[in-house]
Amino acid sequence: MSGAGDPTKRLAGCGIVVTRPSEQAESMCEAIELAGGRAIRFPVLEILDPTDAEAMRMVIERLDAYDIAIFISANAVNRAMNLILGRRSLPSTLKRVAIGRGTARALKKFGTPAHLYPRQRFNSEALLAMDEMLAVDGMRIVIFRGEGGRELLGDTLRARGARVDYVEAYRRGRPSADVDALMRHWARGEVQAFVVTSGESLRNLFDMVGRLGQQWLRNTPLVVLSERVASSAIEMGVKAPPLVAAEASDASVIDALSTWWENGVRRNACC
Repeated sequence: MSGAGDPTKRLAGCGIVVTRPSEQAESMCEAIELAGGRAIRFPVLEILDPTDAEAMRMVIERLDAYDIAIFISANAVNRAMNLILGRRSLPSTLKRVAIGRGTARALKKFGTPAHLYPRQRFNSEALLAMDEMLAVDGMRIVIFRGEGGRELLGDTLRARGARVDYVEAYRRGRPSADVDALMRHWARGEVQAFVVTSGESLRNLFDMVGRLGQQWLRNTPLVVLSERVASSAIEMGVKAPPLVAAEASDASVIDALSTWWENGVRRNACC
């Protein structure tokens, strides 16, 4: 295996399909290639403007009325902050909360670091368990998210006495992709694993690859970012339990892939 003797090339000989949206995939692809692997780009989501852009503009105008702004993803940060800062500055009294480290990093890039985010698990449950999110009675909270997100966060905060508004900063769509090119890589034994970052990505991937691709996919190792997505993959017939990265970062995904690859688990995904 080329590069196998180089400890910096932990993924030498490993072909990994990255399913992130095109505009978000490059950092992970570069990390895979830096580790000696081959990144195969196959986006299964695209990030689009929200259906109701006016709702976002109205929230921006009355940001001073809120005590807390929660950002559900880096996409929510990028879409919301570009619109907000194009019209006004963030109120100094507004507490910025991120769902995890990746979302916090996105906020920091805008010069508006998060005041609060979970440091271990990165989901609504972990955020809701933080002490600062328990005493929210009477507070006004706005949650920036994509269309069709989970309701757990808002429902729980309302039950704790907060007044909560959701605003959809973007919507997700299914892009056109070169399925034939992916199938050729697969047929030649060049696909060893997939990186899938959400439940919706997983569903789109299954729909996009067709019946033959689904058969191969069920025998191909997956790296996911949460136990919830891992469970969905098993329900969809994936045979080997997916690898769950420790956190939603490129480094954690690379660590999970490298540990699996170096241990010799499943060197050929296509049966």
